[in-house]
Amino acid sequence: MKQEENTVQELLGANEAWAKAMVANDADEIGSFMADEWIMVSERGVSTKEHFLSFVRSGQLTHSSFEKVGSATVQVYGEAAVYVARIVNTAHFAGKRYDQDEWTSDVFVKRNGKWVCVLSHITSVNKEWEAMRREENK
Repeated sequence: MKQEENTVQELLGANEAWAKAMVANDADEIGSFMADEWIMVSERGVSTKEHFLSFVRSGQLTHSSFEKVGSATVQVYGEAAVYVARIVNTAHFAGKRYDQDEWTSDVFVKRNGKWVCVLSHITSVNKEWEAMRREENK
């Protein structure tokens, strides 16, 4: 159990550092949290690590904020783990500002003593559904 608690803390710390790298718009640092085969799945389809980082490197994609809302959930499966959290962020892409409120699920694997993300899946928060849930829980 102690090992799993340590792993959870490692992953929470790694995700905080990854968020800071996103706001710093440091493509190399952002990429250090991703496996070479990393992909991101969103409503826009599938993006590879190099595709995503190319926008950061070019300055077309920047983030001015990237914050976790509430607590994250981490499930550990030996040398793999799943991180789930709600993230609010402000991105700027091709000169336009995007304020996002998203759920993210990240799958991590441990390689050479370091946790790296192999898959990120993001989906926008449904504000109407959230409002209904709050009403039900009153």
